[in-house]
Amino acid sequence: MTVDAASHLAGHTSAIAPPAGPQDANRTTDVVIIGGGPAGLTAAYELLKRSDAYHPVVIESGAMVGGIARTENHNGYRFDIGGHRFFTKVKEVSAMWQEIIGDEFLTVARSSRIFYRGKFFAYPLKLFNALSNVGVYESIRIVVSYVRWRVRPHPIEDSFEEWVINRFGGRLYMHFFRSYTEKVWGIPAAQIRADWAAQRIRNLSLVKAVWNAISGANDTVSLIEEFRYPRLGPGQMWERCAALVEDRGGQIRMRTKAIVFHRAGMCVTSVDVIDSGGNVHSIPTQQVINSMALGELLPAFDPPPPAPVMEAAAKLKYRDFLIVTLVLARADPFPDNWIYVHSPDVKVGRIQNFRAWSADMVPDPGTASIGMEYFCQEGDELWTASAVDLRALATREIAALGLAQPGDVIDAAVIRQPKAYPVYDSEYKAALDVISGWIDELENFQTVGRNGLHRYNNQDHSMLSAMYAVRNILGESHDVWNVNVEQSYHEEIELEKTEPDQPKIEQLHANYTV
Repeated sequence: MTVDAASHLAGHTSAIAPPAGPQDANRTTDVVIIGGGPAGLTAAYELLKRSDAYHPVVIESGAMVGGIARTENHNGYRFDIGGHRFFTKVKEVSAMWQEIIGDEFLTVARSSRIFYRGKFFAYPLKLFNALSNVGVYESIRIVVSYVRWRVRPHPIEDSFEEWVINRFGGRLYMHFFRSYTEKVWGIPAAQIRADWAAQRIRNLSLVKAVWNAISGANDTVSLIEEFRYPRLGPGQMWERCAALVEDRGGQIRMRTKAIVFHRAGMCVTSVDVIDSGGNVHSIPTQQVINSMALGELLPAFDPPPPAPVMEAAAKLKYRDFLIVTLVLARADPFPDNWIYVHSPDVKVGRIQNFRAWSADMVPDPGTASIGMEYFCQEGDELWTASAVDLRALATREIAALGLAQPGDVIDAAVIRQPKAYPVYDSEYKAALDVISGWIDELENFQTVGRNGLHRYNNQDHSMLSAMYAVRNILGESHDVWNVNVEQSYHEEIELEKTEPDQPKIEQLHANYTV
């Protein structure tokens, strides 16, 4: 049986909080928090932890908490919306993880590969494996190309393509960056801004990659070899967090969407929400912390922002995502946590093996749960395909890659995730500058998280932005737009010295969503 998202989203552990009754309809809620993902739930948790004076209400449009970091469940098979590794140099984030779910963390050894030109390349790079796969002649061409671009690099690094070529050379860019990047984003790499490259593959070059391969010393975030992972997936973290928020007096209203932000001048006075039954409620508020997408947020203000701000909001673009999880009647068809699929011959972009993340993600050890991930646009051919057709596509493609046989597939589930990735195209930066300038003029409104900041960030960055927003409410002064902009993986942030009895994993780098 193939199950689509709409038919199995009822498993959230947190109760739906009722709307305000007649006796308290005019009571002002202290803080309305939009979104029940990592940023929104962190804001609620931190507010209740740091102060008894505020009453947070979290508004979540979905049926599960966790946002893109949730863990879905289909017939006992648990699977993520992409893989989520837990590691950070930010002590506040690490402490929160430990407080909420420390007893349920596993330490997982990373295993990942790249599929390209019919061969599997170890990733992080293993020198002899790479040389064997590309051959001596092409290896020489890669080195020559690298030298050529180091001697005469692109003078301006506006695009992803220019940034990568300057650091890796044209041949390696062609082999290992262009095809996968364009599959993920659906636009030419030359149209993607260089700041996305600087954020996602910071502190890595060809020389460093080769040295890592020879020495085994991987100190670049995207190459981290060990990470923590909740036993039942990242959703376990946020389900526990939601329960703690409610236990401490906060509210979480599920299947409820914010539709209007009423303002008097530059102060938001109330938020209108609509529940799953179509009922509209108005929530008076003193403060708002938002994590919904800016492209949806700004048109919801009443009165609306000035025309230039609305025009800027319309320019922000997003990349959508869907996962077809195949249940196989065989265990461990491959050992990797995940595989990047660079081959243009198939549509799948990345493949997860959820049992390799945690054995408890799979109820039957004689079976496997394999996530076939597709990057798409809402409304395109992939997005609108039926669950039956998507199961057939994923089955064909896993067989074409030699990872399983069609007859191995005994079940499947499909999940669609809109606005999974903010797009860094040629228009986004100027648009974001206009938007942030106007939002900063609001007296009691802050925006945080991946979509709230329109930044393709990591889970701990989203959490840190929410923590800073809470501290602003409590009297501190932090610029949430520039939380760790120069250090997107927190590579330069110093931890207090780790005690000898603390686990090695505590010293690793920032959380990275693969």
